[in-house]
Amino acid sequence: MEGSFAEELYSESLQLSKIQLGSTSNVTDHGKVQLSDEDGSSWCGSDDEVNEASDMDKEWQRRRDQFHTMGYRDGVIAGKEASSQEGFNIGFKQSVHVGYNWGLVRGVTSTLASLPDGIREKLIETEEQRTRFQGLYESVHSLSTTDALGLFNDEITSKNDREQIESSETSSFEVETGLEEQRLDRSGLGNYSAKLRSLLLESPGIKVKFP
Repeated sequence: MEGSFAEELYSESLQLSKIQLGSTSNVTDHGKVQLSDEDGSSWCGSDDEVNEASDMDKEWQRRRDQFHTMGYRDGVIAGKEASSQEGFNIGFKQSVHVGYNWGLVRGVTSTLASLPDGIREKLIETEEQRTRFQGLYESVHSLSTTDALGLFNDEITSKNDREQIESSETSSFEVETGLEEQRLDRSGLGNYSAKLRSLLLESPGIKVKFP
């Protein structure tokens, strides 16, 4: 009986040991799961790095587009300013001489018209010449600033047309002659200056310096 009891006790002890080993094994497996979870969390860390790199790429793309737009806008503005300056230089070169002479005609005729009759008669010898000066004065001052600009534009347009036809190999003598007659018929600003010069040649008492 004692042997049988000892065997049963040994058997129970052995089973208890197996149970404890199984429990330990489960704990170990659970630990492995935890390790796996920890490794998984490390993989989550790698995902964060990927997301961070993606965000950096997006930010770089956004800033590149932003600075590209700014550079394009600055380039367009600089181009407009350069074009405007070039246009101003051309316009100034074309208009400064005509504008100066136009102002000279207005100034001379206005001065003569405002003089007393006695002084004007000493400067302008004949009645015919005085009448012509007065007619030029009235003609000049009947033009508004807008009218003067329109005449100047007509002169520039006519000049450009003549230059284009003169440079064309297919232009004929009749066409050139017709345009020249049209140009002479136009009462441009230059005609007022030419009339004043003609009158001054006949009036040596009036000294005016033209450019």
